[in-house]
Amino acid sequence: MQDQDFKNHAKMVPGYHYVTLTAILFFLIGSINFLVNSTADNKYLGAMLCLLSVILVLLAWYARGFALKAQDRAIRAEENFRYYLATGKIFPQELRMGQVIALRFASEEEFVALTAKAIAENLSNKEIKALIKNWKADHYRA
Repeated sequence: MQDQDFKNHAKMVPGYHYVTLTAILFFLIGSINFLVNSTADNKYLGAMLCLLSVILVLLAWYARGFALKAQDRAIRAEENFRYYLATGKIFPQELRMGQVIALRFASEEEFVALTAKAIAENLSNKEIKALIKNWKADHYRA
């Protein structure tokens, strides 16, 4: 695996992000086109195809959202434990989830200081990631 840094840390899963989402989008467009151009005999079939395509869009949206929410909870717990080991205190609750996710890339040496800076200056997740000098890779987030 290549070293991870600010420029290459985003992960795209081609089968999901490109193939599946594109196929669902084409199916949605095609089913709407079929419904609009269908005869009276085919209106029911067109409506069912549109319903199915909407169901697929929602399924893809929520499946991804639920997986990310579960990963976010795990990341918050891991970073809370990491912060506790470093400071003996619980993780500051004023951090937004995006900030916590960004802080997971910080090395042990800069983690606590960067956490304090993120709170004091209300840094965005992109700003936090840009400030990281020694990147700690995370190859498991999907």
